[in-house]
Amino acid sequence: MRKMDEIGLKLCKMQAEVFSASVNETDCSSPIFMRRFMNSQVAQRMDAGGFLFEACDINQIFEEINAEFGESSYGKEKYSETELYWIGYVYRYWSYTYQKSSRQVYKFIKPKELRGLYYPYHSLDPAQAIERILEAKGIDDENMTARGVKIMRDILQKEKRA
Repeated sequence: MRKMDEIGLKLCKMQAEVFSASVNETDCSSPIFMRRFMNSQVAQRMDAGGFLFEACDINQIFEEINAEFGESSYGKEKYSETELYWIGYVYRYWSYTYQKSSRQVYKFIKPKELRGLYYPYHSLDPAQAIERILEAKGIDDENMTARGVKIMRDILQKEKRA
């Protein structure tokens, strides 16, 4: 697991702003936009880490996604800007810290499910929200297992000393 750093925070903020702006910048529904984005070449470049060094603004991101997938007006359901901001931020935070591709994170938790968690989790730190989601799904993340093994080793060492 990677620690969150300045680059990660900037990527989270940028993706959150793109998701939030999608309400007004796209004709398709919010879930359709998020599916397209999370499977796009833009998301792949964000996953790779060099994205911040590109000269790219939000409008160019929308143009690139439309060029990749074609324009769409499919679906009617639009999420609020604040929900979209949070979802975009959490998706990128998850991808960055767990070193998973956007596509992998999207397959694990879809926008509708994440939206349902907005009200109970939006005031939590993103890392806590992700941990709770993993816990609720019964996921035994490798890092969680490693953390548990370390705790057990520490306890056993203390017991040997006693």
